[in-house]
Amino acid sequence: MLDLLIHHASLPDGRQGMSVAVRDGKIVEVAPGPIAAQAHQTVDAQGLLLSPPFCDPHFHMDATLSYGLPRVNQSGTLLEGIALWGELKPLLTEEALVERALAYCDWAVARGLLHIRSHVDTSDPSLLPVRALLEVQRRVAPYIDLQLVAFPQDGVLRTPGGLDSLTRALDLGVQVVGGIPHFERTMADGAESVRLLCELAAQRGLPVDMHCDESDDPHSRHIETLAFEAQRLGLQGRVTGSHCTSMHSMDNYYVSKLLPLIAEGGVSVVANPLINITLQGRHDTYPKRRGMTRVPELLAAGVNVAFGHDCVMDPWYGLGSGDMLEVAHMGLHVAQMTSQAGIRDAFDAVTTRAARAMGLADYGLEPGKPASFVLLQARDVSEAIRLRAPRLKVWRAGRLLAEGAPQRLRIDLPGRTREVDFLRG
Repeated sequence: MLDLLIHHASLPDGRQGMSVAVRDGKIVEVAPGPIAAQAHQTVDAQGLLLSPPFCDPHFHMDATLSYGLPRVNQSGTLLEGIALWGELKPLLTEEALVERALAYCDWAVARGLLHIRSHVDTSDPSLLPVRALLEVQRRVAPYIDLQLVAFPQDGVLRTPGGLDSLTRALDLGVQVVGGIPHFERTMADGAESVRLLCELAAQRGLPVDMHCDESDDPHSRHIETLAFEAQRLGLQGRVTGSHCTSMHSMDNYYVSKLLPLIAEGGVSVVANPLINITLQGRHDTYPKRRGMTRVPELLAAGVNVAFGHDCVMDPWYGLGSGDMLEVAHMGLHVAQMTSQAGIRDAFDAVTTRAARAMGLADYGLEPGKPASFVLLQARDVSEAIRLRAPRLKVWRAGRLLAEGAPQRLRIDLPGRTREVDFLRG
């Protein structure tokens, strides 16, 4: 007897009329047409899209939902956001931080976002944000896979005792080594921070995820150093460079050298479309640079590229709702990924490619994987992104976590009283 049987589903790879069978929290069969088996629960997907859960490979949960505390970012710049976070840190309490993070995790589940990698600030020796997010990680473990990155927001070398604080965060249980080389005092210090932090990760057998070149400065090239260190230390497949926005402004000849180095280093790149397009180009008049890294070119070079949300209602960004389809929607527009293949790549950037960047082994819609998936009110990935499709059902390991009614809108116009269906055909 199956626990759950879903039939008449469309899958992200284009297969239609598919059935998915679940027993003991695992997918036991994925097949075209009906599966002849009894199940405790049967769901008719009615041709709608069944996707693996959304993944956010780059977020800041310690700052989320703090918009307006202690004031609003008036310039909209990255540097004012960092300054604001510095003003807020002395006012933080562990209890308030935990409650805001848990509220965001509720939003995430409702959006079908079940895997999140969050950077947590280690700059303050009190490590209050670290302790708070370790508690959040413990509480949400039954329904969200929350990875934590030890992130020295003020620079690991620039901050007195910065390396010690980051190391203590790892000792407490933080699982990923982070960094911010472009915020160190000099380019040389930035390169040195990359070397030190990658060596620390190699010694401890941990992944690396660095804020890299979040700048409009084309001479900010720490992604090159990160790719070199990944290769030198044998960290291929365990290293991520996040943001990499300076690549948008780099000389094409240099980029032609850089892209193969990133691929050879096995480094994933995470762009954060909503935030990159908001924070970058602030010093430009016109024409204004988009600022997001070169996503299609990285993909063409064989680099794994994912999209992150980065911020929701915090000192850097006052909008957002935990919707990774909104992230994909912005990403494909900024990167001009409007071909059918490009749209699929944008969807993969918040699902399968994001999972790869996070090192998730038990992920996907194949037999043997956990029965974790999202039923969307859309029939394919293009429609899902176009409509930022409502989530109808969200499962984790076969357990229904969230459920919503289909969106139905009725118009009453002369001769046109009807229900509006935004799906194609």
